[in-house]
Amino acid sequence: MFGMSVFQSVLERLKTEEDEEETAATPRAPSYATPFVAGGSDSASAARTAVERAYFDASFVEPPPVEPMPEFLNRTSLEEVAEELDLDDRETLATLAAKRRSFAAANHPDRLPQDYRANATARMKLANMLIDEASRQLQAA
Repeated sequence: MFGMSVFQSVLERLKTEEDEEETAATPRAPSYATPFVAGGSDSASAARTAVERAYFDASFVEPPPVEPMPEFLNRTSLEEVAEELDLDDRETLATLAAKRRSFAAANHPDRLPQDYRANATARMKLANMLIDEASRQLQAA
């Protein structure tokens, strides 16, 4: 045991105990280390399979229920998005930027579940288009 790592010494001890038990020919409880140490026996393999099955059965977690899509994400027409943005003649570049950030905080596809991203993307495209056009008109004037 000297000159071995702790892991190697544990494996060596387990192998020695296994050999002693086999020579004694006494029935033993299944060893979960056996399949990893010496290839395992049929009973150890069956025990490992049972343990794996129990582990996977216990680890399955029901996915959370899918929430219904918020109503505002169904508003994907140009008129509906323009109404939400409420752009008027008094807008400045700063207010347009603030409206863009505010709209993106609620509608950005990366912040929403996968199922809602198509609607969120459409809404963001429309909002960006409207805000970009309003800022172009401001800069031209």
